[in-house]
Amino acid sequence: MKLQEILNWRYSTKEFDPSKKISEENFQQVKDLLRMSPSSTNLQPWHFLIANDEAGKARIAKGTQGFYQFNAQKITDASHVIVFAARTSADEDYMQHLLAVEEQDGRYPNEEIKQMMHGGRNAFTDMHRYDFKDLQHWMEKQVYLNMGNFLLGVAMLGIDALQMEGVDLRAIDEEFDLREKGFTAVGVVSVGYRTATDFNTTDKTPKSRLPESEVFSVLGE
Repeated sequence: MKLQEILNWRYSTKEFDPSKKISEENFQQVKDLLRMSPSSTNLQPWHFLIANDEAGKARIAKGTQGFYQFNAQKITDASHVIVFAARTSADEDYMQHLLAVEEQDGRYPNEEIKQMMHGGRNAFTDMHRYDFKDLQHWMEKQVYLNMGNFLLGVAMLGIDALQMEGVDLRAIDEEFDLREKGFTAVGVVSVGYRTATDFNTTDKTPKSRLPESEVFSVLGE
């Protein structure tokens, strides 16, 4: 399938078929998408909770009580559900851990380049910590970058997805003790396979986007 076809095929799935499950092979690729996403300075300020059974999905669905009840079935009927969480700090211990993993993976040909990377990453992090005073927001933006990458990636695998902010993120933090572990939930994505009756499929509800003339200013033409 060509990229344009994939972009038109994927949509925010409103009904998942509970009888259809993601294969183990594809599930590994789903995890690869999450782990291999780009992030600013390779900070990787994220953690993912993945539910692939009824008990796990029920725990995540605690974030859809009350006002958010309209999203409950979109969690319980999905094949897998992922909580995207952001770090709440990026201290020196974490910076050193990143550096050690990168070195182990062979990213640095010499000590000078290793220290340049370490210094640069700390410089950008401190810029957001002290100058812009938006470190938490900056790290959450990296998680959203991951989420966008993920939505396109699973579509390329023929897997449907629904990204949700219509959940009680505090309830999810509390259910999984995320804040005590140094993280906070920023969104939930359900993945699986659409039903034939889903009203939001693109053949029933065509996509609508602003025209190119409004969203592009091509320089040099």
